[in-house]
Amino acid sequence: MSIKNVHGNIVDLLGEAIVAGRHAPGASLPPEPLLGAELGVSRTVVREAVKSLIAKGLVTTGPKVGTRVQAEDQWNWFDPDVISWRSRAGLTPEFLQDLQDLRRIVEPAAVRLAAERATAADIAALQAAFAGMTEAVHAGGDYVHYDLQFHQGLLRAGGNRLLLHMSRALSALLRTSFELSTRKKDGTLQSLPLHRAVLDAVIARDPGCAEKAIRVLIEGAHRDIQEVLSSRTRRARLSVGTHAAARAPARTPTSARPALKKKIKV
Repeated sequence: MSIKNVHGNIVDLLGEAIVAGRHAPGASLPPEPLLGAELGVSRTVVREAVKSLIAKGLVTTGPKVGTRVQAEDQWNWFDPDVISWRSRAGLTPEFLQDLQDLRRIVEPAAVRLAAERATAADIAALQAAFAGMTEAVHAGGDYVHYDLQFHQGLLRAGGNRLLLHMSRALSALLRTSFELSTRKKDGTLQSLPLHRAVLDAVIARDPGCAEKAIRVLIEGAHRDIQEVLSSRTRRARLSVGTHAAARAPARTPTSARPALKKKIKV
């Protein structure tokens, strides 16, 4: 394995452990020699991995305090790795609400600009992304890839350099949202006309209609995410109940049971 891959793997292991809560905010990571021994890598690899985690806002270092885990509000939530680790560790309701709030704030304003400023090349890119989404629904393919291209295209079409930069940062967040919302049965098929309405409004140079259409799309995606997560919770509860029943021993008549003694630790 190359040095680059080793570095990436160690960053991934440590980053996911922090985001998953296995190292609490304020807690110190093990010293470099111990951490290197546990992970089977040199102190140099550990040191470089820690530098990467510092850049992502997950940890901080200082004399006599070592490497300490930062609180979540210090993390770089626009970093694709941080988003990936959060997704693997499990998306909290608070995180999903933050994402929904961000979309409500940014995308409607961006789409208004797109309807006012989109060039012929911008519109062609949006049409190509929508065509890819349509083909993915009816013939198979990576729907999320084209969905992401569509929304990135809307941000680019606004002709604002700051929004363009934000579109790169938002990509990981949007992908996480799309990967969840599209898991709803027939969710992608139902979302196509909502995307079409946004595209048509941009082509028609109608900012008001474009903003209204994107708001409908965002709210629909949020409902789909909630439905997917609720379905997961119901299945998990059912699975736990089924396994518990299967493991439960046959019930012994009360009169035949020995008395239970509680052990109290002092």
